[in-house]
Amino acid sequence: MRVVSLVPSLTEAVAVTAPGLLVGVTDWCTHPAGLTAARIGGTKNPDVAAIVALRPDLVVANQEENREPDLAALRAAGIEVLVTDVRTLDQAFAELERVLVTACGQARPRWLDEAEAAWAALPPPRAPRRAVVPVWRRPWMVLGRDTFAGDLLARLGVENVYADHAERYPRIPLDELNTAGADLVVLPDEPYRFTVDDGPEAFPALPAALVDGRFLTWYGPSLAQASAALRAALR
Repeated sequence: MRVVSLVPSLTEAVAVTAPGLLVGVTDWCTHPAGLTAARIGGTKNPDVAAIVALRPDLVVANQEENREPDLAALRAAGIEVLVTDVRTLDQAFAELERVLVTACGQARPRWLDEAEAAWAALPPPRAPRRAVVPVWRRPWMVLGRDTFAGDLLARLGVENVYADHAERYPRIPLDELNTAGADLVVLPDEPYRFTVDDGPEAFPALPAALVDGRFLTWYGPSLAQASAALRAALR
């Protein structure tokens, strides 16, 4: 089977489970190290002609990360496209099984069992802390409603201040973020690379938790370590 992945999370999941399947991945696919599959552009601007030339049996995509016109062009070329939708941890587990087992014909991987067990074993969260969770600056954008990262944080006892916002990734002025009633600010290192010197200074009255964006936003083998890593960072 020949698979092209347009989603970094799914690239890692397929590569770790069945290394020989991937023939094409995006420029943003960084895990696992040493990927040798052809690079076919970005998640938002894939080279459709290059993908078609690879003659894949399946292209795996995501409703949020990839554009429908690109997926429609691939379907028009006669290529099967599987589009995932991941907004909660439970959806992530279900979609990973759909991609790996149902679509790719692989045995359910051990890392998926380990990931489910790790999250199921979490102790009940203490009284929730309220957080703002920026994902970009210039302009400031934060997690809003129905996001995978927001669901992970909720399971760790962190309530997203903007979880009920009408938008999934609203633009919020910085002064409003600082007066939103948060107990802390959570700063991942992707998609914007927040660091100790770039981000915390904008929230002088709030403690800042710098977290690995892969553990917060990727759904794949990293989920087996994500709960422990995020808990440590949030402490």
